[in-house]
Amino acid sequence: MSHVIGVDAGGTSTRAIAVDASGAVLGTGRAGGANPNSHPPHTAASRIANAITGALGGLDPAATAACVVGMAGVSKLSDPSIAEIFEAAWKDAGIGPVRTVPDPEVAYASATSSPDGSVLVAGTGSIAGRIRGRRMVSTVGGYGWLLGDEGSAYWLGREAVRSTLDVLGRGGEPGPLARAVLIEALGPSAVDPGSDRTPDASLWRALITSANSEAPIRLARFAPFVSEAYREGDPAADEITTRAAALLVTNVMTARDPGETTPIVLVGGVLSPEGPVGAKVRAELAGLEVLTSTDGVLGAAWLAAVDAYGEGAPRPVPS
Repeated sequence: MSHVIGVDAGGTSTRAIAVDASGAVLGTGRAGGANPNSHPPHTAASRIANAITGALGGLDPAATAACVVGMAGVSKLSDPSIAEIFEAAWKDAGIGPVRTVPDPEVAYASATSSPDGSVLVAGTGSIAGRIRGRRMVSTVGGYGWLLGDEGSAYWLGREAVRSTLDVLGRGGEPGPLARAVLIEALGPSAVDPGSDRTPDASLWRALITSANSEAPIRLARFAPFVSEAYREGDPAADEITTRAAALLVTNVMTARDPGETTPIVLVGGVLSPEGPVGAKVRAELAGLEVLTSTDGVLGAAWLAAVDAYGEGAPRPVPS
C-alpha cells in the first residue's frame, strides 16, 4: 500500500506526516528548525530527513508515492550546491521524488482546496502571495526587516519602540504600551516613580541605545505588548494596529486581480482572529472569503496526495 509524506519545515521546528490514499495519518515525525537561511544547510537537510524517517516509522520508504516539503527559506535551494545537500538527504531517507515549495503554499493548501487565491502571512516577517494552480506565482512584500515586512511582529515591535520614544521626546506620560516597552528594554526601575532614574531625556537615550545594541529582529519581542496595550484601551496601540492592518490588507489586495473573489488565507500569529491586527484585517476584508490556515503540515500532505492520487484525493484527517 502506498502513502505520501507532507513536511512543514520552519525556522524553529519541522514536522512530517505520512498519509495513505484515504487521508488517514499513518505516522508523524518531528525535528528542529530547518530553514537553510538560518541553519547550516547540512543541519537543515538532516532535520527534515529525520522528521520524515520518524513519520515513516515501520512504513516502507520505497512505497512513498509523493513527498511535498513546505520550507521557509526554500529559495536557498536555487543554489545547486545547496540543492545537492538536500537531494542526498532524501536519498539517505530512501524516498523520492521530493517536491520543495515555499511554506506559504502549504499554509494556503491547509485551509482550502481551491487552486486559485491569495495568501497573507504575518508572523515575525510578512508577505502576500498570489496563488494559481496551488503555486505562489507572485509576491508582494516579504523583503525582510530592513526593506519591508510591513505589519509583521518585527514591524509592530519597532513601532512600539518608536511610539515610546515619541512620548519620551515630548515629555508626555507613558501609557500602557510605553511602560511595557520601557520595562522590557530597561527594567522596572525605568517606570518606578520612586527610583533614582534620570528624567525622560535620559530614558529616551537609554531606549535608543538598548534597541540599537541588539540584532534588529529582536524588536519583534515588543509586538505582544501592542496587543496587550490595545486591550487596555491605549490609543497608541490602537493607532499602531490600525496601520498594521491597513498595510497588510494593501499588500494582499495588490496581489489580487481587480474584483477577484477567490479565497484569502491568513497565516501567522499576528493574524490570529483573537488579536487586534487579525480582527482589523478581517474587518477590512469583509465580503471576501477569508480563511485561516490550520496546520501547514496537513496542507503539505494534501498537496503530496494530489500529486500522487489526483484532484479527488481526500484531505488528511488529523489523528
